[in-house]
Amino acid sequence: MFSEIQKVTDKAMVFLQQKALSALYIPKQKLHMAMSNTNSPKVQLLYDLCKSTFTPSGLSSAPPQPVHKLCSLLDTIVPADVGVKEESPNDDRGHGFFGLNRVARWAQPITYVDVHECDSFTMCIFCFPTSAVIPLHDHPGMTVFSKVLYGSMHVKAYDWVEPACIKERQEPGCPQVRLARLVSDKVLTAPCGTSVLYQKSGGNLHCFTAVTPCAVLDVLAPPYREDLGRKCTYYVDYPYSTFGNGARISNGKEEEYAWLAEIETPDDLYMRSGVYVGPSIRV
Repeated sequence: MFSEIQKVTDKAMVFLQQKALSALYIPKQKLHMAMSNTNSPKVQLLYDLCKSTFTPSGLSSAPPQPVHKLCSLLDTIVPADVGVKEESPNDDRGHGFFGLNRVARWAQPITYVDVHECDSFTMCIFCFPTSAVIPLHDHPGMTVFSKVLYGSMHVKAYDWVEPACIKERQEPGCPQVRLARLVSDKVLTAPCGTSVLYQKSGGNLHCFTAVTPCAVLDVLAPPYREDLGRKCTYYVDYPYSTFGNGARISNGKEEEYAWLAEIETPDDLYMRSGVYVGPSIRV
């Protein structure tokens, strides 16, 4: 009797094990893809995540889950993952991983490296020598992720006050100005978390100043495209008191606000193109 019960139990166990295995069965192709993804370079994982997240119209409502996933991945990326060699603060060459002729720091360019660009997003790197500046500029209709790869960078960022508060000046030489609120005014030093700005919040207008030699990896979604209204516009900021008469501040203090005036692309914006030398991306 006991042996019969044991046989039935054994059969039941085999049946349950087979059911469990069938539920966990992964086709060879999918298993291979999963293993490949696990071993993929981080820049490939970033591309894959951007590809599945963004459309040519970007992230209109900035849903939290995709943003969190992208930030979590970007937070793990280091210079070597994108082919960047960290520059020492004591190195006066100031050319990131290119290391060209020795010249005065004031004359050294910011190096722009295009990692990947498509209709839905851009992945790019900016390598700064000490004191280099990308002036205050906007990102119309865009969501931007910025990850400092090495060094220290000062970030000053604003959002427009809504509804728009615009002042027209009659005096010759006085520009039209629009009121903005300060969102960020701080130094970011690697390693640090990824910063995110949205279409109308988070500091859509920002300025970068290199405190030390530094590099930042940016993901812009969708990319700049002038024919679709996504033109990069530069600004200069004035203290609130400069044009403050008659403008209401709904919350905060005067020092938290500034007037921004549109300007032409600054003549001293010294930037050159670099070549991406990191792991190749399978598109």
